[in-house]
Amino acid sequence: MWWQDAVVYQIYPRSFQDSDGDGVGDLRGIGRRLDHLTYLGVDAFWLSPIYPSPLADFGYDISNYTAVDPAFGTLGDLDELVAHAHERGLRVLLDLVPSHTSIEHPWFREHPDWYIWSPVDGPPNNWKAAFGGGAWSRDEQTGRWYLHTFYPEQPDLDWRNPEVVAAMQEVVRFWLRRGVDGFRVDAVNVLVKDAELRDDPPATETFPLPLVGESAELEHVYSADRPEVVDALAAIREAAGDALLVGEVYLPATRSARYLTQLDLVFAFELLFSPWEAEALRAAIGAAAELGRVAWVLSNHDFERLATRVGPENVRAAAVLLLTLPGAAFVYQGDEIGLPNGPGADPPYDRAGRDPLRHPMQWDASPAGGFTTGDPWLPPIDPAERNVEAQRGDPGSLLELYRTLIALRRGLGDGFRLVDAEPGVVAFERGGHTVAVNTTAEPRLAPAGELVLATHEGEGLPPHAALIMRN
Repeated sequence: MWWQDAVVYQIYPRSFQDSDGDGVGDLRGIGRRLDHLTYLGVDAFWLSPIYPSPLADFGYDISNYTAVDPAFGTLGDLDELVAHAHERGLRVLLDLVPSHTSIEHPWFREHPDWYIWSPVDGPPNNWKAAFGGGAWSRDEQTGRWYLHTFYPEQPDLDWRNPEVVAAMQEVVRFWLRRGVDGFRVDAVNVLVKDAELRDDPPATETFPLPLVGESAELEHVYSADRPEVVDALAAIREAAGDALLVGEVYLPATRSARYLTQLDLVFAFELLFSPWEAEALRAAIGAAAELGRVAWVLSNHDFERLATRVGPENVRAAAVLLLTLPGAAFVYQGDEIGLPNGPGADPPYDRAGRDPLRHPMQWDASPAGGFTTGDPWLPPIDPAERNVEAQRGDPGSLLELYRTLIALRRGLGDGFRLVDAEPGVVAFERGGHTVAVNTTAEPRLAPAGELVLATHEGEGLPPHAALIMRN
């Protein structure tokens, strides 16, 4: 399968490239920048939601699953983008959001039985929303209470209703007929809820991934991660056929195996949230590698940018780690030039505070970074200091390191084994190679072998450096 060792580039459409000067990125803009992706050598790109949306959750509250938001263009623009991508050997993934719609989706009024409603006048249980607060809200029009795992503007679909299953299968087929190659499936672990709407018990231990507010106080055994999710995913798989399905399963690797009965890949979130410390990284890598069929990821549109999270001194070593692990890897736009978090907007666009992670891509050193000829919806962060144009062709740049690693990764060989190393060093073997990543500010000994790649000059394994050695 093409995706087994693929590098997938995540595009946040609003912030990649504007083609018409309105300050918002769009599909035609993405098409104009496809050469950047082919230059990097990636295999595919994933578009964060491009559908019509009232933007309560900035695109993840969808009001029409089979259209393109006018801010991004038209269905024709999407067709053209897919065609041009395929001409370049790039595959296209869309975001599939099957767990909920926008409250402004026509389904909410036309098919209320497609959603989950309280059987009593009020919340029937203690479930909490992912962004904080209760998970039940009153519909002012009918007086009934509906479930929303996320914001009140995002009512949850009832996947126990066969009409919901059929409707979402048709959504999948609609986009496959237009040539897309697969989907990143959003919020998979909350797709199905307990049929009896039983209370979640109090949490007895800390959940290993970040949770917000009261959500962290409960163990989500009835509101999420239900065994019946496999049936729902089987329906999506039936519609998707051989197309790639990569799941946002917000669970530790040890609890993700059943999702892989229908999904091709699940994101390795424990690695994304691991502190830049050797023992924590080793534990996260080991658990995910044992699961197999994971998509390695170190940042995305929801969580801190890589350069901010690990520090600019570690971005080169982090690139080596991400792109030498076995299997698929996802790269968030801008990570390849070291883009950090930005200041966001005041007042913020995203009420969950994620504007700082979504500033425009920086293509050149101009004030707007080459992103737009107009006033950008969010300002570029530091285009004079870092941009694609300046880094392209510079052998010492982070961009060129990403390009080199993407070219190298398929030649590392089969197999994977974590190996012992000095304190503060993550080391593993891939085929006939050893990869060593120094997470510390102190030099360490280099593993034996012939040098293939070094992120830093110096003897041994310098501080914050990574090496690839041929055994």
